[in-house]
Amino acid sequence: MTSSEIPSGYARHTRRSGLTDPWEPLYAMERADGLSLGLRAAQAHANSRGFVHGGLMSALADNAMGLSCARQLTDISGLVTVSLSVDFLGTARCGQWLEVRAIARKSGRNLCFAEALVLADGEVCARASGVFKVVTSSK
Repeated sequence: MTSSEIPSGYARHTRRSGLTDPWEPLYAMERADGLSLGLRAAQAHANSRGFVHGGLMSALADNAMGLSCARQLTDISGLVTVSLSVDFLGTARCGQWLEVRAIARKSGRNLCFAEALVLADGEVCARASGVFKVVTSSK
């Protein structure tokens, strides 16, 4: 795979926001056990040392975990992050494929718990966990 190729199974992510717009193009892939978000790391994603910024990894992990939780729930109007924890285990560099692979672990009426791995060209560089408040539609 060349440094500009997008891995098989990914398509442009359709859920855009003001926070993630500067990081476009973002890609998504639905999996049986969750959702993955990915991007080809570039200078716009890097800190002053040339590594992918931890804030970007954290925000994408939060996004992917919330979307994975939402896929398991019905009759909700959204999810709000209650808790987010990220452990940085390595680095990601410009040119690498950055994948955030999220899984919803437990969903309840009020809370949903999720985990994610952040991988750079398949190597784990961070892990995250999150708790999300389920927001229901008022009737």
